[in-house]
Amino acid sequence: MVQKPPAVSRWFLYFYTSMKTSDFYSTDEISFFEKVYQVARLIPKGRVTSYGAIAKYLGSAQSSRIVGWAMNNSSRIKPKVPAHRVVNRNGMLTGKHFFGANDAMQYLLEKEGIKVSDDKIIDFKKHFWDPSVELML
Repeated sequence: MVQKPPAVSRWFLYFYTSMKTSDFYSTDEISFFEKVYQVARLIPKGRVTSYGAIAKYLGSAQSSRIVGWAMNNSSRIKPKVPAHRVVNRNGMLTGKHFFGANDAMQYLLEKEGIKVSDDKIIDFKKHFWDPSVELML
């Protein structure tokens, strides 16, 4: 049986994806989801990062779950977001269920030269891209 997502996640998805930023701010600020997408688009091919690393870079280290929600929603976003390059802190392909086919995320990573075994990136540290370091916070 499919469970409904908790009310909090529905609220966050609604808040960050349905409303225009101008509905909340009189300035040109952008949503947290859009900031996540901007960082994800900077991840080079053949590299991966974690939900937590993106959250930390954006100054909200406790928001890795919200980064995950953003990645789950990214298939509708233009320009494209390389969500397959964002994994959990241990290199596990925890978001693979949001790619349609169960092995699509692994296929995309392997196409970029990243080896995956049992839904985990081999040599995760070698492929890890830390936005706080790479983008010189």
